[in-house]
Amino acid sequence: MKKGYIHIYTGDGKGKTTAAVGLAARAKSQGFRVLFVQFFKEHRQSGEIRLLENAGIETMIFKDVRSPLFNPSLNKNKLRKKTEDAMEMLKKVLDKDEFDLMVLDEFNCLIYEGLLSEDEAAAFIRNKPERLELVLTGRGAPERTIEIADYVTVMQKVKHPYRDNIKGRKGIEF
Repeated sequence: MKKGYIHIYTGDGKGKTTAAVGLAARAKSQGFRVLFVQFFKEHRQSGEIRLLENAGIETMIFKDVRSPLFNPSLNKNKLRKKTEDAMEMLKKVLDKDEFDLMVLDEFNCLIYEGLLSEDEAAAFIRNKPERLELVLTGRGAPERTIEIADYVTVMQKVKHPYRDNIKGRKGIEF
């Protein structure tokens, strides 16, 4: 590929990670070198990670970068530091330029939750290798990130079983 584009999957609807997993699988099947990175997902046994690893897709899970929304007792300053460390590690990955497609699952949430500034996010995105296709998922993508992106898809929730207190189901939501 000559130029890699930036994709954003955002919104309050279901399917952001699922869409990114589908794109990662498609790219891998076409011979792309793919890295799938997750933030805010604390369980390594999620269905998508097993599937991706079984397909030979490299994964990186930052299980210590957790959502302050769902973990209000966590120290936000410590979470910011863990996020900084994760971003430094990812900058080193970018510098090596070993991948054709990189998915940063829940990246938008890092900004939305105040763990990563819009300036830091924009700098990271703009410093990607020219040919790298970059996918950013998560609710609350800020306007500035949306402006940088080439593709933007907003998943809109119309109905969801959660409104009836039905929790996420193994194999469907995780």
